Amino acid sequence: MTSKLKHYAKETLYFIITMTIFANAISLYKSQDLNPSAFDLNSVIVSNDKKPILLHIWATWCPTCKMEAGNIQRISEHFNVITIAVKSGTDKDIQKYMKEHDLNFKVINDGDGTLSAKLHINAFPTTIIYYSNKKSVFSEVGYTSTLGLWLRMLWAGMK
Repeated sequence: MTSKLKHYAKETLYFIITMTIFANAISLYKSQDLNPSAFDLNSVIVSNDKKPILLHIWATWCPTCKMEAGNIQRISEHFNVITIAVKSGTDKDIQKYMKEHDLNFKVINDGDGTLSAKLHINAFPTTIIYYSNKKSVFSEVGYTSTLGLWLRMLWAGMK
């Protein structure tokens, strides 16, 4: 019986490792066309903090974005976070969504998708992390865990 259990545990571990590698490869492929320098961080930054900035592009209609929203909320409580809601309705619609989901991070409404198109973003969610010198250091398309975001922000802060 234990030999079967070991076999299933081993197969499950291989599956998890394979899926993680596959998901990261897809994320890397999707993020190759991004144009993070097209976003003018100076236009939305109020302070002159020397801290990294997380730019998160999402949509209210995106299921993965809904799953990841709590992660972005937790990160926004400790780091500089700016988000862009793409084709998600009016400012009032977005405010309603934020209130319903208990979210209070900074949101820019990209109602017609112009800004996301300028950034070459065609998959949601997309996350870009900038060094304190406003150069992009990391980008990812798809779901990212709170721990993953936290570690990347700490790493970007050390640069």
